[in-house]
Amino acid sequence: MSFFTMAAAGMSPTVIIALVVLAIVIVSLLIMVLSRVKRCPPDKIMVISGTVGRNKDGTRKSSKCKHGGTSFVWPLVQEYQYLDLTPISIQVDLKSALSKQNIRIDVPSKFTVGISTEQGVMQNAAERLLGLKLPEIQELSKDIIFGQLRLVIATMEIEEINTDRDKFLAQVSRNVETELKKIGLRLINVNVTDISDESGYIVALGREAAAKAINDAKRSVAEKERDGSIGEANAQKDQRINVAAANSVAIQGENEAQSQIAMSNAELREKQAEALKIAITAEKIQAAKALEESYSAEKQAEIARSEKQKATLEADIIVQAEIKKRELELQAEAEAEQLRRKAKGEADAIYAKMQAEAAGMQEILSKQAVGFARIVEAAGGDPNAALKLMIADKLENLMRVQVDAIKNIKIDKVTVWDNGTSADGKNSTANFISGLMKAVPPLNEVFDMAGMELPELLGKRREEAETSSEAVPAAVRSGEGQTDAPTSAAE
Repeated sequence: MSFFTMAAAGMSPTVIIALVVLAIVIVSLLIMVLSRVKRCPPDKIMVISGTVGRNKDGTRKSSKCKHGGTSFVWPLVQEYQYLDLTPISIQVDLKSALSKQNIRIDVPSKFTVGISTEQGVMQNAAERLLGLKLPEIQELSKDIIFGQLRLVIATMEIEEINTDRDKFLAQVSRNVETELKKIGLRLINVNVTDISDESGYIVALGREAAAKAINDAKRSVAEKERDGSIGEANAQKDQRINVAAANSVAIQGENEAQSQIAMSNAELREKQAEALKIAITAEKIQAAKALEESYSAEKQAEIARSEKQKATLEADIIVQAEIKKRELELQAEAEAEQLRRKAKGEADAIYAKMQAEAAGMQEILSKQAVGFARIVEAAGGDPNAALKLMIADKLENLMRVQVDAIKNIKIDKVTVWDNGTSADGKNSTANFISGLMKAVPPLNEVFDMAGMELPELLGKRREEAETSSEAVPAAVRSGEGQTDAPTSAAE
């Protein structure tokens, strides 16, 4: 029913507007749904990413791949891209690949690969190749092909690679196909153009095969020629025998004729024998030449084989020598590193010990400085008074040092020859003891040598005491005699 028909039916304008809006919404939704239905061409793989469901183990799928057909791509939660299935040609020029015989060969080849449509492998292609450009895919594939091609060559001998190409290509295809599937590719074709080596071993093999074929052909020709010559001689012999027999029967009655025929036959037989001898000689000569050429070819082949074995042996010896040299170098480096670490450890230990001793000495000096500061503080800030306190504390030790200087002298072992009393009224024994005591430095001389002054509380020298007594008034000197005390103390 059209709009005008509904209007004519007497419907209200509000209902009509609502129906029109509903129709527009339905048409828009239909157009949007149709626009999200995507068709995958046969030469591409459509990769739908986003919310695409879960795997059998419950993990979320990263993408969904579809080759051919159509799929609905939900708006906002899904997006799609295409992977091109066009074959990719990769030129692989392998140089100096090491074979099983340690001979380096060059294998130029061309590989044709493409993105696989196999289930599971397409998922690998979507995860690893989506968004990559063609040169990037070619470089990635070339790295894989190089590695697998070297691996196959290392497991085969040159004779196998050169003569059994089907086996070589089958192993290369199997190894490369397995590795390419990991990134979503499949191998379409392998074409190896030519194989060569640096040492000329393949060329030598070709020459050996050619020489052998030539020798076989020459031997076959000589044998055929020999058979032909023998057959021809036998035919001639039969012919001559039959002719001679016929002639003998024909001239049986004629003696003269028989004699002439016999002589003629003898000469003929002689010539036939000479011809047979020449034929046999030529045959032997040809056979000898063929054997000589065959032996020469076999000799060259043996020389080439011995050279190959020699090269293989030298390569093995050189490789073992290099390995041994490297082991010795690594051992020397390890020993040097061990000595360096040991020396460093000893140096660190000495440094730590010196640091500890320095820290201890610093702590002792710091404590002594604090103690000296407290002594000065206890002495009221007077350094002289503090020095007196310290000397008073150590005076007993100083006296002990002076006494210890002659303590161990065994007086009972000393023999003194006494010759009587000297001018000062002392005998030799007294002078000896007095001199021995004077050998010990007096206390004031010890202080002088140290650059210090003896405190007044320990007394004054006699000269100083007399000088000070003369300076005192006579009345004071005669009063109490106070100046004699320090003098006697000094004495």
